[in-house]
Amino acid sequence: MNELTTVLIRGIVGFLLMLILARIMGKKHITDMTYYEYIVGISIGSIAAELTFGTQVRISNFILGMVIWALLPIAISKLELKSFRFRTITEGKPTILIENGQILEKNLKKENLTIDELMIHLRQQNAFKLSEIETAIMEKNGQVSVMKKSNLQPVTPKDVGLLIEQENQPRIVIIDGNVMEKSLTDYGYTKEWLLGEILKQGAKDFSDVFLAQIDSMGNVYVDLYNDQIKMPQIKQKLLVAANIKQLQSNLVNFSLQTDNKEAKEMYKTYAKQMDQLMNDMSVYLKE
Repeated sequence: MNELTTVLIRGIVGFLLMLILARIMGKKHITDMTYYEYIVGISIGSIAAELTFGTQVRISNFILGMVIWALLPIAISKLELKSFRFRTITEGKPTILIENGQILEKNLKKENLTIDELMIHLRQQNAFKLSEIETAIMEKNGQVSVMKKSNLQPVTPKDVGLLIEQENQPRIVIIDGNVMEKSLTDYGYTKEWLLGEILKQGAKDFSDVFLAQIDSMGNVYVDLYNDQIKMPQIKQKLLVAANIKQLQSNLVNFSLQTDNKEAKEMYKTYAKQMDQLMNDMSVYLKE
């Protein structure tokens, strides 16, 4: 086996092993890593690079080294979950940089942080004026969290006594013309209702839609493949049919969710009536 082939094989092995170890070590964004986790990541990468070109050393030695460097942080993380004191030793503590509007110079020196660097961190948190800051804390991962003074914080609906409906996570319901039926049914909607919504925004069918998202309030965002299509005149009769189908679906869902026998029968009866209504009106609902 020539040298180039050896390097190629060892490089592929190193890459695949590093990918597997990264998955085992868990999901963590680079900005959320502590300093020792950052060092571990660099070390594993260095070992993988050396595995590729260090042909004079057995491949099993490199694999063992990468596994050791991956398993030790996992073991440390498990211990950190069980012991606050151990977590403090390995990760350190957050450092208060500004308290009660006053800059703590001793803590700046402790973190080897200059005024210029402090201002950069503050500006990244949209805090340009020191006079507006109540507290600033350097977190264990090196980021700075900022709390502005109470009279400068934005007013929320709760502050003025407004009651608003709780909004939940939006869901993608169409991707590349394909309907994500689970996301749709999780919010209690049907394909017929969704078709009616995309008709309002210029689509003729699901296949015309590149992406569609629905929020918990029932609002639908639609992006079409053809961006030149203008919103057409809404076909009201088709929308009426879609709304009737949606009402029928809701009644069926209600009948499945309730334990009250009378209510269950009532929902089923009304659902059948909606079906009969669609049959009776089918001739008149055609455009």
